[in-house]
Amino acid sequence: MPRTTPPRPVDVTAHFPRLAPLARTAVRLHPRAGAPATSDSSIGGPLLWPAREPWPTCPDHGGPWQHGIAPEDVRLRRRILAEAWSRPREEGADLLSGEERATVDRIGESSRIPQDGQVPMVAVAQLHAADVPDLPCPDGADLLQLLWCPFDHDEDYLPRTELRWRTAADVTDPLDAAPQPSVIGNGDYLPEPCVLHPETVTEFPAPHELSEELAERIEEWEDQHDICYQYDLGVAPGCKVGGHAPWSFSDPFPMVCSECGSDVRPLLTIDGSEWDGGSGSWRPVEDADYTGLHFLGPAKATRLDIGRSYSLQLYVCTASYDHPHVQNMQ
Repeated sequence: MPRTTPPRPVDVTAHFPRLAPLARTAVRLHPRAGAPATSDSSIGGPLLWPAREPWPTCPDHGGPWQHGIAPEDVRLRRRILAEAWSRPREEGADLLSGEERATVDRIGESSRIPQDGQVPMVAVAQLHAADVPDLPCPDGADLLQLLWCPFDHDEDYLPRTELRWRTAADVTDPLDAAPQPSVIGNGDYLPEPCVLHPETVTEFPAPHELSEELAERIEEWEDQHDICYQYDLGVAPGCKVGGHAPWSFSDPFPMVCSECGSDVRPLLTIDGSEWDGGSGSWRPVEDADYTGLHFLGPAKATRLDIGRSYSLQLYVCTASYDHPHVQNMQ
């Protein structure tokens, strides 16, 4: 089923023409739980990977001094909690049954399982240019793959990420099954398999990126019209390609390529949900009947809660795809 973003509450450029040249297109990926194949665009699905190409491991994590939770326990805990949240309960009653509580506690106590050898990177996303309009790729490539380490890294408490661009037709002998880590350092870094429903939308900069004068005018206008620019008119929430940076808890700061100093541009945003209490106007038309908690909503199947339920953005150098990418959390 396709996913369709409702029209924005107003045409913001009619009220603020200076925003018109700042508009950008983004592709909302709309991940939903499924069983993607290696030939599909997906989040959390298998990658189209050459059998002879070594699967990447994290150079910063490996050996028995790394501890975490077994992947099967991560998923078991998720199922128990999701089922518990979906049940009606009396105020003050325990969310979990006695058996469920014992299982969840057991999983928590087992979070010190040592990693067996090097940590294989986890497949996070695979995007085919044929499925995602205007997917930025180097010349000749038509497939983007994202992997990350399932452990936090000290420099920014985010997973170490790796991007691979390739030409799908060149993968004539694909890998049957990718190596899996024996433990997950952060349970939020284990995605569930999701199929995608790409949709192109128009975005405008976060208010943090506007001139102070324009931002103040918009704020006055918001008070008069009961509309929130940041949540209803600016940057689309959820997983997406391109668009604007979703600045939220921090002000914009310069991000440049560490290799050459050139500007970088948004490539991919990974988010664990598609709307929340503030951004409900972006909820797809097809999900209008959903009335449950937003953090258990349809797009929650991605399970990617980056650093306290924020999102992870990846940026690429405007001069060369070969240069290291930049990542940020908002």
